Amino acid sequence: MDKSHEHGAATKLIVSIKGLHCASCVRTVETALKAVPGVVEANVNLASEKVSVSYDGTKTDKTKIGGAVKDAGYELDMSALDGIGSAPMGAPGHDHAAMLRDLEMKGVKQKLAVGVTLSALLMLGASRELVPFVPKALGDPFIMLLMTIPVQFWVGSEYFVGLKSLVRRRQADMNTLIAIGTLAAFTYSVAATFFPSFFARGDAAPALYYDTAAVIVTLILTGRFMELKAKRKANDAIRKLLGLQAKIAHRISAGGEEDVPAEEVRVGDLLRVKPGEKVPVDGVLTEGYSSIDESIVTGESIPVDKKVDDAAIGATINRQGTFVLRATKVGKDTVLAQIVRLVEAAQGSKAPIQRLADYIASIFVPIVIGIAATTFVVWLAFGPQPAFAIALVNAVAVLIIACPCALGLATPTAIMVGTGKGAEMGVLIKDAEALEEARRLDTIVLDKTGTVTKGKPAVTDVVGGDEVLRLAASAERRSGHPLAEAIVLAAKERQMRLDEPSEFESISGAGLKAKVAGQDVLIGTRKLMQADKIDVSALEDRLIAFERGGKTAIVVASGGQAIGAIAIADTVKDTSKDAVTGLKRLGLRVIMLTGDNERVAKAIAASVGIDEVRAEVLPETKAEVVRGLQAEGRKVGMVGDGVNDAPALAEADVGFAMGTGTDVAMEAGDVTLMRGDLGSVVDAIGLSRATMRNVKQNLAWAFGYNVLLIPVAAGVLYPFFGILLNPMFAAGAMAMSSISVLLNALRLKRYRR
Repeated sequence: MDKSHEHGAATKLIVSIKGLHCASCVRTVETALKAVPGVVEANVNLASEKVSVSYDGTKTDKTKIGGAVKDAGYELDMSALDGIGSAPMGAPGHDHAAMLRDLEMKGVKQKLAVGVTLSALLMLGASRELVPFVPKALGDPFIMLLMTIPVQFWVGSEYFVGLKSLVRRRQADMNTLIAIGTLAAFTYSVAATFFPSFFARGDAAPALYYDTAAVIVTLILTGRFMELKAKRKANDAIRKLLGLQAKIAHRISAGGEEDVPAEEVRVGDLLRVKPGEKVPVDGVLTEGYSSIDESIVTGESIPVDKKVDDAAIGATINRQGTFVLRATKVGKDTVLAQIVRLVEAAQGSKAPIQRLADYIASIFVPIVIGIAATTFVVWLAFGPQPAFAIALVNAVAVLIIACPCALGLATPTAIMVGTGKGAEMGVLIKDAEALEEARRLDTIVLDKTGTVTKGKPAVTDVVGGDEVLRLAASAERRSGHPLAEAIVLAAKERQMRLDEPSEFESISGAGLKAKVAGQDVLIGTRKLMQADKIDVSALEDRLIAFERGGKTAIVVASGGQAIGAIAIADTVKDTSKDAVTGLKRLGLRVIMLTGDNERVAKAIAASVGIDEVRAEVLPETKAEVVRGLQAEGRKVGMVGDGVNDAPALAEADVGFAMGTGTDVAMEAGDVTLMRGDLGSVVDAIGLSRATMRNVKQNLAWAFGYNVLLIPVAAGVLYPFFGILLNPMFAAGAMAMSSISVLLNALRLKRYRR
């Protein structure tokens, strides 16, 4: 899957790359790209086999970027740049990267079949003295040479890219190690075949290593094949999301109803959705009602009831009832397409912890070549006879076993699986840095409205009669605040005639001033009334009673006098109390922010188990609260609605944006919670901790593997135990190290809270 879009002042390109094998490959490509004038940033992800490039379009272009990568010995797939960024969801050839992986796997299978067959024959030929029934011809040096050539130069052709890079750019990678190692064994064997007397020791024929060269290439290719299969599983999240798209839509037109491909649906089309079918695109119900399973988007297993004017998300499943949908978003604009883009970007991003692996990879291969050369010289000078053969075998073993495949896969594979698992749970993580940072959080700040509560307040009490409500509703008509909407809705439900205010002034975090039918009206908090020198003492007892009951009390004044009050309640979400308990179990300090007064805030906080409250906080000062906590040395996560709390979300170490359905602002925070409840915060932090624990396990295995086995391959055990590591076993061990890292990362797919 590839995409290109504008990102700030720079153009951002995300495209598949061919030929990556290890962390050194990643470093080589990134170095080549960063050398291109106009490239601002370049990140290569080994697990997803994609490169992300931000560049100045006035200084460079895709052709130059592709050329730089090709010069480095790799190739960008420029044939599907539009991808999900512009092509309709479900369009033919949509998942182009998956198609390329399938083609690569098919090619590897063909080479593997040849490699296994010829390597088996070569091993039998080399073991003819131990296996009497093997034909004598298989042990003939020239026959063995002819069987090795296709394995060395066709089956193992991709590894000779490393030699080109070494010659042209003086950069070494995994391919370099394999090519040097196997070519050394092959070249020595060829020389010994044509000039046996030069290498012979007494009457003994010189040792040949055709089988060693062939088996190493075949074993490493076997590991590559298994890696491809494991990577395919690791990238299941994207493929599953792409597979959710409905294929057919029932479009209603003047001539009746017709079935059309989902990608042909346009905004404004009317579509009939029947029981058991997927909703083709995002839209709004215009007729009928139903219950829709939105679990693929929100992670919530309980179906959601829908009626006329309610929004429906494309790819969700209609469980019962038939309804008519008016299409509002299609193709790249649908929620599903946005989710795919977000997950894809997160999987292609690089976690800060990976910098250590990248740095080590940049110096690792040259060091290994140095160790191999030293091993050869030491064994040649001090080893037993045949010294040259033993020195060669040990040097090859060092080169083969040290390939940094596991090191390169350790972090990105875990990130890929972790972000994919998050998407399945309705937790959309913007990038790897957010995933890593979430595990460090020790404080969670919760906005009250729409986060702890449902964000749909309703009028419960009116002090002063219907005229107070009518006057307040008339004044509030121009306000978009949720409390204002509740007052206007209550008046409309009572069929009151509302006037249009001739003057209107909103006072942030306090209330408003307006002129209604010639009357000066002031609506808001006690502080607002006190600032205007309006006496509210006659209402004090009622106001306190409302606030102790967890209701927001609003005073209404006209002509300079308090004439009444309105109580508004916002009910707590059913999941909030359990979520707060879950956050505390994770060892987090939980704080609730609200613009309400302290009595209301404490009543709501107590109902869900929150002990710490910051009340009467203005929207613009929420970010200051976050900064204050950070100044105390706290790692702060902010949970808000993704719009009103944007400054605080941006200021926090990790911003969690509550999102529901098609209205979700996916760019508002570092993590978007599709279910819109606090339980998703617990999921996100728990998943972050599990993923980073997995990364550390992978890195420990990758580092430990090389630290322990390179000395063994060099022969440090020989003086004590007479043990030398056969290069064929080294190749097998190297392949298994990468597979073990991949399998460990795949365990994250089973993560549960």
